[in-house]
Amino acid sequence: MRPHPQERIVQDDHRVAGLDGLRGLAALYVVVHHCWLLSFPGYPANTGPGWLGWLVHGRFAVVVFITLSGFSLALAPARNGWRLGGLRRYLRRRARRILPAYWVALVLSAALAACLPALPLSEPPTVRSMVVYALLLQDFVAAPAPNGAFWSIAVEAGLYLAFPLVLLARRRLGAIATLVVVTVPVVAAGLLVPELATGARATGYTWELAPLFTLGVLAAGMRARPLLAALAAAPVLALIVFRGPVWTVTHYYWLDLAVGPAIALFLAAVAGRRPAGLVRVLDCRPLRALGGYSYSLYLIHMPIVALVHRGTGLTAYGETVFLAVPLCLAAARLFAAVLEKPGPQSVSPPTADTGHTGGPARPAPASRPHKAGPAA
Repeated sequence: MRPHPQERIVQDDHRVAGLDGLRGLAALYVVVHHCWLLSFPGYPANTGPGWLGWLVHGRFAVVVFITLSGFSLALAPARNGWRLGGLRRYLRRRARRILPAYWVALVLSAALAACLPALPLSEPPTVRSMVVYALLLQDFVAAPAPNGAFWSIAVEAGLYLAFPLVLLARRRLGAIATLVVVTVPVVAAGLLVPELATGARATGYTWELAPLFTLGVLAAGMRARPLLAALAAAPVLALIVFRGPVWTVTHYYWLDLAVGPAIALFLAAVAGRRPAGLVRVLDCRPLRALGGYSYSLYLIHMPIVALVHRGTGLTAYGETVFLAVPLCLAAARLFAAVLEKPGPQSVSPPTADTGHTGGPARPAPASRPHKAGPAA
């Protein structure tokens, strides 16, 4: 019998070729997306040049990160009968992986937001917001965000806590039943309460994105070909192009669910080293290194982009990218070296994008650029 792809390619350090590079590119896209966001006001409409229109949809970076988190976490259990291998050990490793860097970034972001109240993409901290964000409760309790990117850390934390239950369901019920149990409530809620699926809100993204995380978990035990991923993605991409960004942003709730299978299949294909040429590119040293500090890049990029940003328009966008991207990369690499605990690549950092890619919707004062927030 031919061995499962993960059995062939997961080395002693549990690193799967290509996943680090994919994570790094997604994180870099988030940075460039926020440069675009501040340079071309009017989101969700694309007020910039058409050839930059692909930068509108940073929300889909969230879908990639969430699905990739489930996939990476499940690689080892998938080879071990879908068993976690120790709940206390798992929770301790997760906490050591994400909390030190997150708490330091929270303090730095809060201090900066307090000193510069008009700084875009952040809000001056309060006692309430610091408690809420320090305890990772921001997806359950609305509070001013000292760093607009941090909404998704709470989402990932909630999904990490649910991960043992997803594994238990996979072991006891099978893949299809597990996906049905997680997905049907989300679909039913969207159908029964339409404003939930198309209106802006500040909290409640953990359960909404749980099907994507579950798809990633289930894909860790699958074989897939790139063609299947392409076929699954094509109708969704065609719909996005045809309907335009405003419609797309107001329907992220459904489009996330639609594109999730394509991403999960693509991850399973990459884990099987298919397509080989793309996997070699994703596994090149620069992208591998970028993926290694992508969590830090996500945590600290937003204040840097906001500080560097000047004005609007194409020239301002080019200047922002030229200055912000190198600064963010250098700062993130140093931040990761000091604060991130090295770990196997099979454990995915909780990276995701900010509100304009599906995060909490909080209206901005008129004196500031439009705040991060979904229309979904």
